[in-house]
Amino acid sequence: MRAVELQEYGGPEVLKTVEVDVPEPGPGEVSIDVAYAGVNFADLKARSEGYRVPDLPFRPGLEVSGRVRALGAGVADLAVGQEVAALTQGGAYADVVVTQAATVFPLPAGADLRTGATLPSVLPTAYALVHTVGRLQPGETVLVQGAAGGVGTVAGQLAKAAGAAAVYGVVSSAAKASYARDHGYDEVFVGDFEEPVRKATGGRGVDLALDPVGGTTLRVGLSSLARFGRLVSYGNASGEPAWTAGQAELYPRGLSVAGFSILALAQTDPEVLRELSARAFAKAADGTVTLPVTAEFALTEAAEAHRLMGARTSTGKLLLRVTG
Repeated sequence: MRAVELQEYGGPEVLKTVEVDVPEPGPGEVSIDVAYAGVNFADLKARSEGYRVPDLPFRPGLEVSGRVRALGAGVADLAVGQEVAALTQGGAYADVVVTQAATVFPLPAGADLRTGATLPSVLPTAYALVHTVGRLQPGETVLVQGAAGGVGTVAGQLAKAAGAAAVYGVVSSAAKASYARDHGYDEVFVGDFEEPVRKATGGRGVDLALDPVGGTTLRVGLSSLARFGRLVSYGNASGEPAWTAGQAELYPRGLSVAGFSILALAQTDPEVLRELSARAFAKAADGTVTLPVTAEFALTEAAEAHRLMGARTSTGKLLLRVTG
């Protein structure tokens, strides 16, 4: 079968299509004939700096849609041939992937395989940020970094549906700002955002800030919170050193900082992940949220997908078409 591997860290050019043996599922595992694989920023970090890479060679890819190929011992709630979406710990850039049965989900009613590939990581992450960890309440205000990306697109829609008084986004270009406004954001800031946020909120700040960037951006987001505001960190796209918040930053205004990683949740408590994913997928099934696929590449064009995402010009969701 075909698979995309990296044998060294570097730019998109290190991604190579190779022929490898078809993997077989072990106990508690499922193999899936992949239709589509999602492309995520974590894949770029794996390729360039070894993020969550146990050893080389390594196959990137954290989410797929497809059909169940084979069941490992002890798997009883799935069937061969069933259409599913799945979260993986890597290896999704391939014709066949093996993953834990606990992170394989039947496609929601009405969802095709192309749509299914947009679901496993983005929707549960956005749902957790807004509801489970962020605990957004009706009438509160929200600030979302990366508002035109996959998680940002969904988080803005979820926040509006939850009764947010205003949803503000931060993006890196005017084109992305237009996209974010088209997907439910009330106001979108390009680049610097601290003063614009204060102005938009009458000096109060926002109740909830969602940050995948880290570093300086996280610190500015913290200072953009209203009294008793919450910030949820779910990534460090900036690559800056980790920053800690302590008494000096949190005590004066009663602020809170939380974190979330869907990959960590999949490893530590897959049953909670299943419950979270079911609630998140329901929001797609009932039309509360939509996540447009804005670019699609063949499996052998994985390097081009990485170049597009790495240029920070993409919006929505990027997919690799494997057999879909």
